[in-house]
Amino acid sequence: MPPRHFLPLLLLFCLLPAFATAAKEKPPLRVGIAGTAPFINGDTTGIAIDIWREIAGEMAQPYLITRFASEHEALAALEAGEVDAVVGPVTISSDRAERFGLTQPYCRASLSILSRSDEFDLWGRIQPFFSKRLLYATGVFVFILACVGTLLWLAERKDNEQFPTSPARGIGNGMWCAISTMTTTGYGDIAPVTLAGRIIAGAWMVISFLFATSMVAGIASTLTLTGMNRNVIDNADQFGGKKIAVLQDSPAAEFVLEHSGKPVPEPDLEACYAALKNRQVEAVLFDRPQLLFFAQQKHDGEISVSDAHYLPEGYGFAFRPGSPLLKPVDVELLRMKENGAVDKILENWLGPMGIK
Repeated sequence: MPPRHFLPLLLLFCLLPAFATAAKEKPPLRVGIAGTAPFINGDTTGIAIDIWREIAGEMAQPYLITRFASEHEALAALEAGEVDAVVGPVTISSDRAERFGLTQPYCRASLSILSRSDEFDLWGRIQPFFSKRLLYATGVFVFILACVGTLLWLAERKDNEQFPTSPARGIGNGMWCAISTMTTTGYGDIAPVTLAGRIIAGAWMVISFLFATSMVAGIASTLTLTGMNRNVIDNADQFGGKKIAVLQDSPAAEFVLEHSGKPVPEPDLEACYAALKNRQVEAVLFDRPQLLFFAQQKHDGEISVSDAHYLPEGYGFAFRPGSPLLKPVDVELLRMKENGAVDKILENWLGPMGIK
């Protein structure tokens, strides 16, 4: 065979590895993104995009991003076959589970409260001492003193003139003896002389020592807390009659009404923040991850996000029903949760409170 006949065969042999590599390469996935910070921050960063990038990298899955103005538009494009997946804060619900293939949640969201941290005024500092809990404790303490005073009077009334036979005066003197014993003042004007009275007094000394220690610690704790700043509103039970900023057309408005508050619609979170700072509202009720991100960006020590969570929901990724990618993506998402990669991304965007 002439040498020139070998040239096409040699060229074909050299190109075979390239053809094999091309055959193995996956076609790029059309990914629609929608949402706002911290989930979608531009086209290249955000909680959802950072998690998706790691998953796609582990799966060696190339993809092309298309930006949509809203989550609704992105899901409509997914139904129409214009994209293969939607990445963002896609709320997982039963209705959507019937229409799409949804992953497990990569982030747990809920409504939470952004409030001012105001300093205590004079009434705020003394108010804890008039709380129902403290009044109840005081009532219990007086009752215990009355019991101890009665026992001392019963033991001493026949042999000790310091405890008159009259119940009112005798029990009163017994309570005085119990108080002076408890406080270790020890005036000595009233003291038990009988064996039974001394046993009662001795037992009361031990009990009152422990009781006094706990009481003093509680009072010190109350004084310390009243010297610190406090959140104007910590939970929904405090909404009664107060103005609470919410986003327009948000389900948070109905939640505020259910808790006897007055919802004040605002166009965006920045407007809610301005109303809070200007004391036009007492708090802001909104999506917790976005509140945490917003507060972190503001670096404002006079506002804080409460620990309270309401109406929890999960955010995941959406695929077309029956998509072969759904299970592999779920598996990779599980691996990222197990090795802490998801928590690391959440903490990077939301701070330590983002993984609670």
